[in-house]
Amino acid sequence: MLKFCDVNFKYKNESRMLIENLNFHVDKGEFVSIIGPSGCGKSTIFRLISRLEQVSSGDIFINNDNINSLNKCVGYMPQSDLLIPWRTILENASLPMEISSKNKKEAKDKAEEFLKIFGLEKYKNSYPKDLSGGMKQRVSFIRTLLTGAEVMLLDEPFSALDAITKISMQEWLLDQWSSLKKTILFITHDVEEALFLSNKIFVVSEKPITKLKEVEVPLGYPRDRHMLSKGEILDIKEELVSELKQRVEL
Repeated sequence: MLKFCDVNFKYKNESRMLIENLNFHVDKGEFVSIIGPSGCGKSTIFRLISRLEQVSSGDIFINNDNINSLNKCVGYMPQSDLLIPWRTILENASLPMEISSKNKKEAKDKAEEFLKIFGLEKYKNSYPKDLSGGMKQRVSFIRTLLTGAEVMLLDEPFSALDAITKISMQEWLLDQWSSLKKTILFITHDVEEALFLSNKIFVVSEKPITKLKEVEVPLGYPRDRHMLSKGEILDIKEELVSELKQRVEL
């Protein structure tokens, strides 16, 4: 589904590579979390997949097509919801389709359909300032969905939320992923969040990034919080936290 082949990258103002000969793949329909210390390059991987940055060398493929040959690549949901304050919730949600199709009515009809599915229909004429943090993240998720992309990149989408809302949004996201069958890559600093959500976890354990350590999460779906107290999950959590502590100076 998604494949990195010998990817190299460095920012123009940097002397050393940030990513060097990196290879990894993500299968269709997987939920993969990426964890690692701040500044290690996790978000740069997303920027390369979404073509906000260009690789120095190497190739990135989606469904065996080079991303540079694709018109529609991925849906990217950043940490901040980035909703436009002067547009209504409906207008914010419909923006990707509005841009791509130029048909405002069709875009709004589709956005309204998704707002209804996700329980936000009664807020369609409200503005971002009128919504809670969790509601705004749902609108941002809908907007990402309406790009029509098969691969969704979620960059710490719940990090700014309070603890209870964060738990609620994690459970909500798993429900959406189960029904929508999208491929999701999810950046987080929260090891427990990664364990609860993911099929597998990629750990950034070195700089420059030459490989991603792959950790399988031995839990099936559907999931609940009690699963996180299993002995094997607690062992994995302890191992991951210990590894991240050792890499804080990356």
